[in-house]
Amino acid sequence: EDDFLAYLKKLEETKPVIYAGDLNVARLEIDLKNPKNNRRNAGFTDEERSKIQNVIDSGFIDTFRYFYPDLTEVYRFKARERNAGWRIDYFMVSGALKDRLKDAKIHTEVMGSDHCPIELDLK
Repeated sequence: EDDFLAYLKKLEETKPVIYAGDLNVARLEIDLKNPKNNRRNAGFTDEERSKIQNVIDSGFIDTFRYFYPDLTEVYRFKARERNAGWRIDYFMVSGALKDRLKDAKIHTEVMGSDHCPIELDLK
């Protein structure tokens, strides 16, 4: 994670960065249904969460949380029907793109995986 963040910061020296994907970490307690029961589980350990927080602290924006800081409807592990999943898919963007952010979405209506597709809209 440290090497990847260093790589992102190096890219930012010449252009703003957008990176996306399944990061396999629920960053905040509101990003999963049962945070207390999952504290030591892979994807929600303090170590993993601190690494993704380092990305935020270095100036990147978790675009979904930028627009929806309190929204708790997240999905993973066939938990969509029960709204008991985890938000582990992200669009992270350089802070330089903040003024271009228009919206970030999770498409819960699209089936075909245990992950919901995510979308980032820019101006």
